[in-house]
Amino acid sequence: MVGARIVDRLPDNWRWVVTTRASVVLALLIALLSVATGIVRIDQQAADFGPLAPHVPVAVQDAVGFTGALTGFLMVGSALALRRRLRAGWWATVLLLPLTAIQGLLQASPYSLPLVMLSACALPTLLLTRRQFDRSLSLTTTQIAAGAALVGVQAYGTFGAYALREQFDGIDHLLDAFYFTLITSSTVGYGDIGPATEVAILFTMSVVVLGVASFGIAVGALVGPAIQARISKTLGIMTDSELDLLDDHILVLGYGDLTEPIVDELHEAGRQFLVVTRDPEAASALANRDIRVLTANPSDEDPLRRARIESARAVLVATDDDAQDALAVLTARELRPDVRIVTAATDRENSRKLERAGADDVISLSELGGHLLVRSALGEDESPIVSRLLEDEQPSGAN
Repeated sequence: MVGARIVDRLPDNWRWVVTTRASVVLALLIALLSVATGIVRIDQQAADFGPLAPHVPVAVQDAVGFTGALTGFLMVGSALALRRRLRAGWWATVLLLPLTAIQGLLQASPYSLPLVMLSACALPTLLLTRRQFDRSLSLTTTQIAAGAALVGVQAYGTFGAYALREQFDGIDHLLDAFYFTLITSSTVGYGDIGPATEVAILFTMSVVVLGVASFGIAVGALVGPAIQARISKTLGIMTDSELDLLDDHILVLGYGDLTEPIVDELHEAGRQFLVVTRDPEAASALANRDIRVLTANPSDEDPLRRARIESARAVLVATDDDAQDALAVLTARELRPDVRIVTAATDRENSRKLERAGADDVISLSELGGHLLVRSALGEDESPIVSRLLEDEQPSGAN
């Protein structure tokens, strides 16, 4: 009995939710274990644990310590991408899981056993949930160009320094050249590698200028939009670039108890719509559900212009305040005389006022509810609408 009630309260897609969250949690646990074992292994003497220990060189055991920590931090990024259901995050996690397992084996430490086992268990789970991570990672041309510039400058510095290695003090291998390029372009400059000739000095100056510029551009283009999007989502604010993409959409002006089922219906139907509300808490809750929302007064002209009312397909106004709804309808009608506006009146006496404000259709909830109830009581309405409404409103514990 209790189990049946719990199942009834679960959402229809609860299996999808559980498996998706399980994949994200597993990725995060593996990331933490990889970082922890890597840090422990850095300060640990050569281990003799396991059958592979005698065959793994000490240099490899030392290397997989800090590389394990690096892989763990990369795994944190892929887990965050999984949380957003990004396909790129799924691929990154699938590629990193065998790497974490191999690093755990090469560490030849008892602390790495949970990492190896969890990585082996997580891979089949991730493969089974492949279809649930279907969102594409959209990068702008600026972001792609910034990333390419950063990679290009690092390649230029690495291969250039290696080609001029005889004119530098401390560059003997390609790894030395990459190390020199990285610390130079990031302005760290430990001073252990330095140019010995004028040509090397000029080359180092070019690496400094190009490296600093590429790092700055990459951070601004790649990290900046992500931070801005996160802040905008938290505050329920859409950027102008996101608003410019709206076309043939439905505008929902205001948000209240009457608006919630409207938003749910539009969201489940996959309609393109935008909610304009001045309630920051409601805006934040909607944004967390990946619903487009603009935090502003729906009866002001500027927010409606930003919401591209000129290209809207229809306008819906249904809150608990008929007076505010009338102002929103009036503003929308002034800005867009030809758009279809539908509103709901909580008080039947305000129906004509909303019509005079510019609404095409005004639905009186009291009249509609009374009409449906009478038809259902007399047996004249064979549709299951009223029954479904009553079932939704009935408490789960009622008999």
